[in-house]
Amino acid sequence: MAAPPKRYKVGEIMRHTQLSRQTIHNYTMLGLIAPVERTESGHRLYDETVFDRIRKIEMMKVHRTLQEIKEYLDAEDAKAPHA
Repeated sequence: MAAPPKRYKVGEIMRHTQLSRQTIHNYTMLGLIAPVERTESGHRLYDETVFDRIRKIEMMKVHRTLQEIKEYLDAEDAKAPHA
């Protein structure tokens, strides 16, 4: 039997990425990152792909606006095969 997938709370993402709670919230509200589920108390939970996604966003921010990044990521997501 496989172990359940690891889910990360905002605080854990903050620790691993050095981003503020507000930045993670903004990225979520803009649709740049998305929680995969919520706890019973309503806390957002993200899977391990959030770290690569945040790394990509942070690199792209050097030359692009958040809106441009969203458009790029949305197009990339549309091309990706769905599991």
